[in-house]
Amino acid sequence: MDRIALVTGAGSGIGRAAAIRLSRAGLRVVLSSRRADALAATAAACPGPTLAVPADVTDPSAVDRLFGRAEHDWGAVGVLIASAGAGYSARIERTSDADWNRMLELNLTAPFRCLRRVVPAMRARGYGRVVVIASTASRVGEPYLAAYTASKHGVLGLVRAVAAELAGTGVTVNAVCPGFVDTPMTATTIGNIVQKTGRTAEQARSALEARQPIGRLITPEEVADAVWFCVASEAITGQAVNVDGGTVQS
Repeated sequence: MDRIALVTGAGSGIGRAAAIRLSRAGLRVVLSSRRADALAATAAACPGPTLAVPADVTDPSAVDRLFGRAEHDWGAVGVLIASAGAGYSARIERTSDADWNRMLELNLTAPFRCLRRVVPAMRARGYGRVVVIASTASRVGEPYLAAYTASKHGVLGLVRAVAAELAGTGVTVNAVCPGFVDTPMTATTIGNIVQKTGRTAEQARSALEARQPIGRLITPEEVADAVWFCVASEAITGQAVNVDGGTVQS
């Protein structure tokens, strides 16, 4: 089967690493994020064919256009990696409705819309792989991350429910749950720590590293390997695969 993968959030970080990993495995990869220049950089790093489709997945109509473009140009998507996401940190009393809704829209509702759009064709073909990039915040509560943690707990529930619904159809649905990864998102977290605490960037980074038993940040490539682990197997579905250096043992 000539497999076609679609990766959201492919412009940087985990999404970029996952796209490169899939490309190296021989898949044709549809790359999506908001910035065309970032997608061009990802495409240049992929050894195989790519199709760059800029899109804001928080826009309901953009999701349909994204998959429609992939289907028109290449055919049905057999592998979906939902990697687009963002974080937000604040005390609960300082978390506005807008902050809350932004986390839910990007981290939970967008993957839901992508799943809803891609599943019918996967079910009809009897093959599909969906991997949602969640977080260790899908597994445990974290202070000052109420909106982010709620969105990530929600997306893990979505993964488990859809995996149960599709069991036996040839379609698997899993979540990969990274800890602190060496990505632009973590760089933003470090910047926020510096701003709020007065620590240096090096001290802030060291504090995040120390929260993981292996004593360092996870690399995007290590997360991409876990993504491929889920894509390569039909026996793994409904799972939350931690890639966190031993932070959350389950």
